[in-house]
Parts: sequence; structure tokens; C-alpha cells
Amino acid sequence: MTIRSAGFILIIVSVVVIFLIITRDEEPQAQQEVPPLNISTTEQLEQENTSKENTKIIVDIKGAVTKPGVFEMPAESRVNEAIKRAGGFTTEADQSQVNLAQKVQDEMIINVPVKGGESQTQGVVSSTQTGKVNINYAPQEEIETLNGIGPAKAQAIIQFREEHGFFSKAEDLLQVPGIGEKTLNNFIDDIQVP
Repeated sequence: MTIRSAGFILIIVSVVVIFLIITRDEEPQAQQEVPPLNISTTEQLEQENTSKENTKIIVDIKGAVTKPGVFEMPAESRVNEAIKRAGGFTTEADQSQVNLAQKVQDEMIINVPVKGGESQTQGVVSSTQTGKVNINYAPQEEIETLNGIGPAKAQAIIQFREEHGFFSKAEDLLQVPGIGEKTLNNFIDDIQVP
């Protein structure tokens, strides 16, 4: 074997070794660029979405309905669906006093008045029933009974809930102009927020 052929073989072996080293280093980088799909995280997100969609709430339907009682409803139900669940209105029901399009909430009382009877605000859980002011339904006079809330702040709370929807937690009241943490702390134990 000549020096020339030995050098040629050495060059070929070197090129093959370098090629193997380069391709071996590139494979892990390619694998690192595409992270593996974490199946348990994906399943967990699907379960959370499913559980949110399947959330049930409990409503108490009273008054002029065929079958008054406590009913379990899907979370996004409307009063119309709740009335149907209770067998529908009786012939004495004053349907004009009921907002059928309103969304139901957990622990909500739907009281259907009779014609010519005393008008009752639909869906209101008054402070006499729970000992707390339901901030999503209470009229201005009831909100004004809260410590540190006068007519202006009560009106601001009502206006805010009409424009932005119901409060989902007590801290949402901090978004109302004029309500700060100190004011909220004065009455947080006296309110009900679903």
C-alpha cells in the first residue's frame, strides 16, 4: 500500500467520522425544537372545560308554578327554562312580573306572583332570607343599608352591574367607582355574591 492510497483511505475515514459526528449532534437539536405533547396536560384541560360546561346550580322556584320546589339546572340556564322545569305557570300566575330571559344563578329564588297579588321582585334573595344583601339583585335601598354605602355609591354599584353584568366575587366591587378596599372591607361579610 502506498502512502498515497493510505492517505486517501485516511481522508475518507475522517470524512465519514466527521459526518457521523455532525449528524449525531444535529438529531438532538431537531428533537429539542419540537417539544413532546404532554398528554396529561391536554386531558386535564379537556376535563376542566368539560367540568365548566357541566357545572350545575340549584334554584328554588316558588309561587304560581305547577310544581314549586328546588331544582338542579345547567349553569347557563335562563328563568324560562327553570319555569318549564317547575311544570310551567299556573293560570293565576302574573307572567308580566317575571323576566324569562334572565340567567339563573346558584341559590337563586324565583318567586312567581299571582295576578292581582303583591308584586315581588323576581329572583331577589332578600336580606331577611339569608341575613346578607345579594349584591347582584338588591335594590338601591337595600344596598344603602351596607356599612359605608350611601345613595351615590349604591347607585354606582347598580349602574356598574347593569353595564357590566353580575359580580362573580366580592373583589369585583373594587372596579366600581368610589369603592376601595377599605370600603369593601366594611361590608364584605354582609353581602352575598354568587
